[in-house]
Amino acid sequence: MMTAEGIIMRALTVVPRQAGSLAVSEVPEPVAGEGELLVDGLALGVCGTDREIAGGQYGWAPAGEERLILGHESLGRVREAPAGSGFDPGDLVVGIVRRPDPVPCGACAHGEFDMCRNGRYREHGIKEIHGYGSQRWTVEADYAVRLDPSLEDVGMLVEPTTVVAKAWEHIEHIGRRAWFEPRSVLVAGAGPIGLLAALLGAQRGLDVHVLDRVERGPKPKLVAALGATYHTGSLPEAAAKADPDIVIEATGVPRLVLDAMANNAAAGVVCLTGVSPTGRPVEVDAGSLNRGIVLQNDVVFGTVNANHRHYRQAVHALGEADHAWLAGLVTRRLPLERAQEAFEQGEDEVKVVVDLA
Repeated sequence: MMTAEGIIMRALTVVPRQAGSLAVSEVPEPVAGEGELLVDGLALGVCGTDREIAGGQYGWAPAGEERLILGHESLGRVREAPAGSGFDPGDLVVGIVRRPDPVPCGACAHGEFDMCRNGRYREHGIKEIHGYGSQRWTVEADYAVRLDPSLEDVGMLVEPTTVVAKAWEHIEHIGRRAWFEPRSVLVAGAGPIGLLAALLGAQRGLDVHVLDRVERGPKPKLVAALGATYHTGSLPEAAAKADPDIVIEATGVPRLVLDAMANNAAAGVVCLTGVSPTGRPVEVDAGSLNRGIVLQNDVVFGTVNANHRHYRQAVHALGEADHAWLAGLVTRRLPLERAQEAFEQGEDEVKVVVDLA
């Protein structure tokens, strides 16, 4: 990233793998390189990945630098755009998170960098590229996605929506292995990923069920507003009522992951989106679990990240959604100088957003 000499901006930064290093820092303002947009940061969504990096679990700064600018759930407004880029100053944009590996592997060579085979990809705000958590940022025009102005206050939801757009794409692709007319979906977890997965399920006309342990607050109301059913018991209890053809696990809680695999309709599809903590063994009857999956022709798969087409799908899905419902996902907004507070999330919160402007 090129920087403007003597021009300083504020950014949310961390020393990767060093807990307690999260800070709002003064850093040099970037300068757009060839083919890049210069963008004024508007807002940044904070998610579990950001909290794990801030907690020192992982993260990689750009080569030769100590600190990493955090942030991958971006929203900004174009300040400068090169001629012929297809963008103009004033355009509302988000930046794609991942970049293909330089080798590249077969998947990256075919534009499927979200399915990278060798792990040499880079990611804004996570791995070797500064993130979007700054007052200004740059992005290659080919990795920017234009949004309708109507999404200005909720555009930071695009990135998490790409994750579930990809999940649904793969669910439907797997379903086409045979006759597939799903009726119901059970989503475990009413965080941003779970609720957005429920939204896309409702948009597909499915009977949507959402499971979470929180009994009050915005989560049950957001589920009800989708016309979906909210459950607070165990996953087997919720599945007994929903008889789900599709289960989307969005918590990463090991017990729920196993329950998701064991509680679905015949020829079901189980999609795992939550990343589980390690070192927390749970007891499981592996034989019974395997027997059920095999004899019912079930499929269990995991999914993470997204590529260009999933961003387009996400923008379309948000454009079709009720704007007030989307706004309700943002349960707290903080100015940049108080960004560290966003890393302390209450159980009944959904999405915390940092305003960068």
